[in-house]
Amino acid sequence: MGTHRRVVQLALAVTAAIGSLFVLPGQGTAEPVRYTALGDSYASGVGTRAYYEDSGDCYRSPHAYPVRVASKIGAALTFAACSGSRVADVRGKQLGSLGSDTEYVTVQVGGNDIGFASVLTACARPWPYTCWDEIDEANRIIRDVLPGRLDRLYADIVARAPQARVVAVGYPRLFNGEQCNAGARISSGEQRELNKSADRLARTIEASARAGGIEYVDVRKEFTGHAVCDDVEWLNGLSYPILESYHPNRKGQRLGYTPRVSEQVAEPVPVPTVQ
Repeated sequence: MGTHRRVVQLALAVTAAIGSLFVLPGQGTAEPVRYTALGDSYASGVGTRAYYEDSGDCYRSPHAYPVRVASKIGAALTFAACSGSRVADVRGKQLGSLGSDTEYVTVQVGGNDIGFASVLTACARPWPYTCWDEIDEANRIIRDVLPGRLDRLYADIVARAPQARVVAVGYPRLFNGEQCNAGARISSGEQRELNKSADRLARTIEASARAGGIEYVDVRKEFTGHAVCDDVEWLNGLSYPILESYHPNRKGQRLGYTPRVSEQVAEPVPVPTVQ
């Protein structure tokens, strides 16, 4: 009986040890999942007015949604996003952070490729200047140039991180039609067209993402009612320093981006049914 009891106790101990290995990310002593955040200033957290000292001109913020998402899902974050990045910069400077052990990837890029900062600068000029030509050129790039760039980028990401869940993240509409920034005269008509360009950009990013077999996060609905000049802004208007302008503030990162991105990143991948 003593021997039998010891065998039973040993079996129970082994079973308990095996069971303890199945730990949710971020809990216990399990290795955290590996998450890499790629992209531009929206992903790095410009607009939140607080940045890691060692991030330099990349302006990576502790308030940016990648940091919040990593904390929420219990992931180890490789924060590669950098202010000012275009698609070519992400491909050339950020993809080295990916590998076969990467489990989650978010990528947000495209706004700088269409020259959105320059378009906004043109639109903010005083009367009688307008920015219709700049908006038209941005729309041309969205239509004719950006899809090919995004297609190649998304293919590169999938190739470098074949085991990862990859999520492309979109941009919000910035305006609600009101003019509340004395130093930036962007007419109601220009604001409508800029929002239409944001919609075109969203559709283009989503189409390239779907074609590349990756997920897409659309935040336009979340930011509705929280645009520049709304009572509760999640987006900065004209700000000082100018770098902070027309980017999500801390509320935008925390309430606009983090819940949607976390939900999409951590969503279980469906297992195909065997027929």
